[in-house]
Amino acid sequence: MVGLKPTDIPPTATVKFLSAGMAACIADLCTFPLDTAKVRLQIQGESKPTKSVKTIHYKGVFGTITTIVRTEGPTSLYNGLVAGLQRQMSFASIRIGLYDSVKQFYTSTGSENAGVLTRLLAGCTTGAMAVTCAQPTDVVKVRFQAHVRLMDGTKKYNGTVDAYKTIAKEEGVRGLWKGTLPNITRNAIVNCGEMVTYDLLKEMLLKYHLMTDTFPCHFIAAFGAGFCATVVASPVDVVKTRYMNSTHGQYRNAFNCMLTMVILEGPTAFYKGFMPSFLRLGSWNVVMFVTYEQLKRTMMLAQEP
Repeated sequence: MVGLKPTDIPPTATVKFLSAGMAACIADLCTFPLDTAKVRLQIQGESKPTKSVKTIHYKGVFGTITTIVRTEGPTSLYNGLVAGLQRQMSFASIRIGLYDSVKQFYTSTGSENAGVLTRLLAGCTTGAMAVTCAQPTDVVKVRFQAHVRLMDGTKKYNGTVDAYKTIAKEEGVRGLWKGTLPNITRNAIVNCGEMVTYDLLKEMLLKYHLMTDTFPCHFIAAFGAGFCATVVASPVDVVKTRYMNSTHGQYRNAFNCMLTMVILEGPTAFYKGFMPSFLRLGSWNVVMFVTYEQLKRTMMLAQEP
């Protein structure tokens, strides 16, 4: 069998919290170029005053990656990585690491007997909690990924810390929490799609003895979770990206951003960047959940006498 076997003692909340953050960082390192391609495709076509952005057109996932490498250099695929890792350490630790604890809190008969509605409520709760804490890191990450830096070296921010300071100075502290509402909506949906789907698929595979609690089981459950999350969350994700990357005063609010997209680009705009979203979320979920399960078991084994 691949990977470590389950330990006799179940992982503690602290172990889950730390394992989730580290696993999410590893997943981000592996899939960040796909995330950058997704952001570029999502903002393509929106009405913006910067002409330099309009002159570059992206086609498809790998076409977008190729264009970015050719026009901006390969390191641009990892623009915003520092903010992305900061985001995952605070964001994933809460929404994934605390999921079981919150699920147990909502269930009087034990988390293993939790119904679908209880799991959905736990996913929404941890997703909303995570966004509230990690929103500034998400704003900075999207700004870095969306910014087109040509070979002349032109760049908007001189590092991650400068980005936090510049946004706060130009747009106020509220600018760092720009798009919080659509992001809460998006991540509540994504968290339910990921955590609940993974939870149910893994439980079903084990309950009917289709697989044992090892790598293949985690892989299949994670892949299903990534696909489900992409389908249900893509529309909100596009609105979130557009709104967070918008210039000051471009949209009155997230709802206005959504209406503008429908009027100018049609409803298909909500699924712009769907393929990179799926490639990114699918691969991200596989790497994250497989790593998460192994890290939990490694940490518990390290605590055994």
